[in-house]
Formats: sequence, structure tokens, C-alpha cells
Amino acid sequence: MAKSATVLIRMVSTADTGYFYVTKKNPRIKVEKLKFRKYDPIIRKHVLFKESQIK
Repeated sequence: MAKSATVLIRMVSTADTGYFYVTKKNPRIKVEKLKFRKYDPIIRKHVLFKESQIK
């Protein structure tokens, strides 16, 4: 069987609340780091989430 091309990444809130989402990314297609505006339930607002590695 072939190995999966996608890797798991962690999307960390830039509001420094410690909240994060886990999502998949294909590094062959998207080589730059991902940035999304998503909902942070700790501060109850939409903020910027940036990609970081899962440890």
C-alpha cells in the first residue's frame, strides 16, 4: 500500500489562548504555512490561526 501524502498539522490561535485545531495538509501542493480566520471559543471571537507542527 502507498503512504498517505497528507500530514496532520496543528492550527494555533494567535490570541495566545492555547486553543488549537488539528487538520490535514498535503505538503506537495501547499508548501507555504497555512493561515485561517477561525473561531476561538475561549475568547468567543474569530481570530487568525497559524500552522505549527504537532509534537
